[in-house]
This record gives sequence, structure tokens and C-alpha cells, in this order.
Amino acid sequence: MTLLIIAYLGGALTILSPCILPILPFVFARAGQPFVRSTLPMLVGMAATFALVATLAAFGGSWAVHANEYGRLAAIILLAVFGVSLLSPRVASFVTRPVVDFGNKLMNASGKPGSVPTAASSFVLGVATGLLWAPCAGPILGLVLTGAALQGANLETTFLLAAYAAGAATSLAVALIVGGNIFAGMKRSLGVSERIRQVLGAAVLAGVAAIALGLDTGLLARLSYASTASFEQAVLDKLHAKPSAGSPSEIAGNGMMIAATDTARPFRSNLPIEGRAPSIDGAVEWLNSAPLTAEQLRGKVVLVDFWTYSCINCIRTVPYVRAWAEKYKDQGLVVIGVHAPEFAFEKKIDNVKKAVGDFKIGYPIAIDNDYKIWRAFENSYWPAQYLIDAKGQIRYHHFGEGNYRQSEQAIQDLLREAGSETAATAPVVPDAKGAETSPDLRNVRSGETYLGYKRATNFASRETLRADAARDYSVEEPSLNEWGLSGTWTVGAEQATLSQPGGGIAYRFSARDLHLVLGPAAGKPVRFQVTIDGKVPGTDHGADIDADGNGTVTATKLYQLVRQAGDVEARNFEIRFLDPGVEAYAFTFG
Repeated sequence: MTLLIIAYLGGALTILSPCILPILPFVFARAGQPFVRSTLPMLVGMAATFALVATLAAFGGSWAVHANEYGRLAAIILLAVFGVSLLSPRVASFVTRPVVDFGNKLMNASGKPGSVPTAASSFVLGVATGLLWAPCAGPILGLVLTGAALQGANLETTFLLAAYAAGAATSLAVALIVGGNIFAGMKRSLGVSERIRQVLGAAVLAGVAAIALGLDTGLLARLSYASTASFEQAVLDKLHAKPSAGSPSEIAGNGMMIAATDTARPFRSNLPIEGRAPSIDGAVEWLNSAPLTAEQLRGKVVLVDFWTYSCINCIRTVPYVRAWAEKYKDQGLVVIGVHAPEFAFEKKIDNVKKAVGDFKIGYPIAIDNDYKIWRAFENSYWPAQYLIDAKGQIRYHHFGEGNYRQSEQAIQDLLREAGSETAATAPVVPDAKGAETSPDLRNVRSGETYLGYKRATNFASRETLRADAARDYSVEEPSLNEWGLSGTWTVGAEQATLSQPGGGIAYRFSARDLHLVLGPAAGKPVRFQVTIDGKVPGTDHGADIDADGNGTVTATKLYQLVRQAGDVEARNFEIRFLDPGVEAYAFTFG
């Protein structure tokens, strides 16, 4: 129920995001119409269609991609007819009488005197709008889509997506009611009913044209990037708690220490008890340790860290977890890394072993390929930390990067509570390098971007993305936060695979760091060269290439390709592969 509430509130917040702008003309074209016969069926159609299409996308089959393409094309045609009929029923009847007459009969959308919208016609309009709506994937929608990617299409996924869409429909309904009253007042006082209808028709056609040409994504990227993210994260922090938990404990408070003179009374942290720690059974293999059980860990303070090795947020957290494991290992702290894969290649145990060695991780790693530990903790995030006291109770949790000082304070408190003579010391300052370095959050205007068709967005190649089939692609200069392929690629559900040498990927980004998850499809090294604004990167090169932009893909992992040395600004990134067989998964930024 908590996740349903979070999903609903996340949808309601979309009214504050520029990502809602492309569909506003279609929605406000119904302003002033009867709510029950017009507005409500339209919003229901929009919400239901979005939930259905997003659920089907969880299957990841090529048929779903093609079905969505055809559905969007039909929706664009239908809404274009709607816009023309709003502009001028007389002109529409003269130019495209058969099509427009059919559209008007179906939707009663022309606004002719005496026409009355029906629930069925409004629902059809809502279905078309739902096919075109692609909301920003902020923290809350990202949580829902991550669950869908892990579990596939199921009733829970559908309910969560429907709740998200219902939240958006609610906020749009409120806006429509207010807008309808304003329009009605204008019609009465100014007598400009016909002009208002024509303006709405022009807005609908402009919206249709922008979506059909893909202009909406570039424009919205310039306006704002994830403008509601802070609001959504606040909702998650407030509501996402364990079923038997007390208040959330992301931040360890100050004033947790009793008076030093009260030596007879044992120390007791005021961190809340969030419930019994679940079992850590279910790992397919353990690294750096024999399998551990809850019984073996009783009496110890345990930090459980959920991560996956190509996740940039996890990579930037590793130095702190590694430092805590080293600093407090002799005082009773046991750190367990639970590796829960996001991509299929992260299920390969040899890949995880190599990553553990590369990151110099010495604490135990449970390989949770079946997500049994993930589900036992009811976890939804990479990274996520759960701190368990000596009695086997969860006392603290934190999702995502950051909060390192408070997390270490919580570790110290629970160690003291367990009887350790741990003194309050300065927090660790790990020696992080390359991709492990903390992000420059003030200048990040680009977000995680997947290249597999299952979650691909903002694709800017001239050719339509084709699922699971080789195709020649070409790309000119993409707009901000758009990317495109050049050369012969086969785009799968999770990754794009290059068939012939000379192919490339272009992305216009705005951030200090650019990372790309890459791997060799056949195990053979793949050489590549990076350019920034058409030139070699020089001092702006990342840790995995040289100043001339040269690098080699030798393993499937995250590669840091750009680190801007000077002022951070929007740049054109391009990577060209000199050999075939590379697999490209996702861009991340920092």
C-alpha cells in the first residue's frame, strides 16, 4: 500500500514538470466540457493506456516496440484530425471530409454548436493521449520501472503504474476544472468562444507536430532536467519505511551520547528499531567468505550494502563502504555486500569476481542473482545500506549516495551499544579516484540513459530504432540529452551491439563526467576513440582513455570517458569503435 501511495503522489507531481507540456494542449482542449462525460473519461483513458503500455514494455519483446510505434502513429493521426476540426470545421470538412467526419462522429470533438461529447469519444481521445505521454523518469517512476525490470510484467507492476498515472490524472483534473472556469468566464465576458477554440486547435496541432518530429524531448531538456526530483525524493524519504519500522532513520541524529559521568548505565543509541533483520540466505555464491547466516552474525553489528558493479552510484559509494569495513573490523563491524544484478552480464560470476578485485573489496560479497536477499529486505534501490544491531534488528537505512557522515555516526553508535569501546572519531575520507570520485551535482544536467530498447529514451538517429535486428543508423548533431547511433547496430532489450567496425555513438551532454557501460560481445578487445566537440579530449579525458581519446574495451563494466577539467558546459560527445562486437548498455553522469 505504501508503494501505491508513493506512486500516486509521484504522478501528481508531474503537473510541476515540463515533461507534462506536450500533452497539455490535448487535455485543455476539453476545458469547459462536462466533467463526467468529457474530462473524466479522457483522463481515465490516458491513465489506463499509459499503465498498459508501460506494463507491456516490461516484457521487452520486439513485438511490444512495434506495437507501441504503430499505436503512437495512430494516436498522432487521430489527434491531428482533432486539432484540424477545432481550427475550422468548415475547412476540415472541405479538405478531408471523410476522415474528419469519421473523427467527429467518433469523438464529437469538433465543437460544433449542439454537439455533445460522449464518454466513449472522450475515452478514445484519452487513449490517444496516453500513447503519446512519456513522463520524466524521476526517482519515483524510476523506482516503479526498476521493479518492472527486475520482476517483469505482473499485476503489482500494473497497479503501481496505474497509481502513478492516476496521480497525474488527478492533478490534470484539478487544472482542468480551474481552466474550465476561466475559459467559461472569458466566453461570457468577451464573446471569444470561436477564437479560443481556434487557439486550442492550433495548440493541439503544434503539439502533434512537435511530438511527431521529436522536437519535444530536446526542448524539455533545455527547460529543465528532473525538476521535481527533490520533491519526489522527499516523498520517498517520508513514506518508504519497513512494515514494522519506526520512523525512518536515514539521518543519525546528534545528541545520541549519554553523559560521560553516567558510567554505570550502558550506552543505548536512540536509533529507532525498524524491525527484525531478514535472512541473508539465498545467494548463489559467496566471495571473500564462506556463506554467512544470521545466527553466525548475532552479537555483531552488520552493514548490508546492496550494489551492482556497473552502477555509477554504487561505484561512488564503494570507497566509503570499503573504508568503514577496514576501520571498524576489529571493533565488531561486519560488512556484507549483496551484489544484485541490473543487467544480464552482471549475473556472470566471473565478471563480479573481476570487479571485486578491481575495486579492492575485501569484505564478504553475497551474489544475489535470484534477488532472494533483495526481496527479503523488500529493497528497491541501488545502492542501499541497512545497519543491523547486535540483536539482529534493523536500526538504520539509507538509499542512494551521500549521507556518509550520518551513516558512519550510526555505525559508531551501534558498536558502542554492542559493548565496543569505539570512540567518536572523524569520519573517513577515502582516497577515491576515477569513477569513484563524488559527482559534481551542481552541474549535472544529464541523467542516466539506457541504449537497449526496453528503456531507451531520447533516441536521435534519423532512422527508427528497430528491435533485435541489424540496421544501419546515422546521426547528425543531437540536441541536449539526446543520443544516436551511426553504423550497423543490433539493438536488443538491454544493449546495442555493433556489427561492423567504424560505428559510433553520439550524445550531447552537460555534466563534469560522462561514463558508458561497455563490453566485448565475443570476449575480444574492442578499440575505440573518443572526441569532444569534434576534437581529442586532451585534459578533459576520463580515467579509461588517454589524452588523445584512445581506449580499449576489455571487459564488461563502466568506463569513465570524460572528466571536464575546466568549467562544465554542454558538450558533444562521440565514441567511434575501430573493431566490431562492442556492446553498449547505458550512459551515466557525474
